[in-house]
Amino acid sequence: MLDLSRERRRMVDVHLSRRGIHDREILAAMREVPREVFVGPGYEEFAYEDGPLPIAEGQTISQPYIVAFMLEMAEVGPGDQVLEVGTGSGYAAAVMSRIVDHVYTIERHAPLAEDARRRFQRLGYGNIEVRIGDGTKGWPEAAPFDAIVVAASGPGAPLALQQQLDVGGRLVIPVGDDPDEQRLLKVTRTGASTYSEEDFGGVRFVPLIGEQGWREESRPATV
Repeated sequence: MLDLSRERRRMVDVHLSRRGIHDREILAAMREVPREVFVGPGYEEFAYEDGPLPIAEGQTISQPYIVAFMLEMAEVGPGDQVLEVGTGSGYAAAVMSRIVDHVYTIERHAPLAEDARRRFQRLGYGNIEVRIGDGTKGWPEAAPFDAIVVAASGPGAPLALQQQLDVGGRLVIPVGDDPDEQRLLKVTRTGASTYSEEDFGGVRFVPLIGEQGWREESRPATV
């Protein structure tokens, strides 16, 4: 029988540490969270390979390296209040919950949100709140956020999300209308109405659907 705990440690050592992920909090969290709980039925043996896997509603669970890389870009740390857009299976929110003070996560597909909520309860991760809705609008009542991480690609960084950052807060989001490759963007709020941007290279994500993202009928095609 496959030793998944051993595979989890190997994932962190081989796919994360050796590829340049150095944040100790992130590495420790990814050693702790059982990714096999968050993959689709029948995919458990592949949970610690460094690749995306399909989940329900035509969505995916991102590869471990991308999850770690985005969290490192977002500079998540103890005491932070973080918003995630695109809960999916709940894996990234679970990892963040082991690091930060509180995670707010939004998912537009109700079945995914409910499944993720049940996983968090089963694992005892009590500092995560799940909302079903349009993630491009953010979560105004819980703002401001120290970091916002978006797990889907939009035509740009939604203004609502930028405005819900605290000063010094970081928004990490893939942007672009090419279904085969987008750019991973980091937006930092530098003042009341000022922001800086950094481009961290090409990625590939499912489209961000919502009022400040793609409309369902105009979403870029995926293959």
